[in-house]
Amino acid sequence: AAVASAQDGFRVTHTADRSNPGQTRINGTVFNDNRLDAVDVYVTAEALDASGKTVARGIAFVSPSIASGRSASFSATVPTMPGATSYRARVSSFRFGAGLQSP
Repeated sequence: AAVASAQDGFRVTHTADRSNPGQTRINGTVFNDNRLDAVDVYVTAEALDASGKTVARGIAFVSPSIASGRSASFSATVPTMPGATSYRARVSSFRFGAGLQSP
C-alpha cells in the first residue's frame, strides 16, 4: 500500500487494483489526524506517468464525517491510461465541523 504525505492533517493509504482493463480502482483509507472532525471529505486519485505527470484522475466522496482520530475507506475509479506507472491519492476537499450529531 502506498502512503501519501500528510496534507491538512490527513494520512491516506491506498492500493491500485488494475484487474479491469478499462479502469483502475484505487482503494484506500483516509485517517483524520486533526483535532477537529472533518466533514464532506473527498479524495482525488491520480494516475502518473514515469515523469510524475498526471495522466488520469478520479474524484470520490469518502464520508459525510470523519471524527478526529478516526478513519474512513474509499474507492475511486481512474481511467486506465497507457504510460501510467504509479498512482497517488490525496484529500482534495473537506471542511472542519463538529460532525454529525446522533438524535
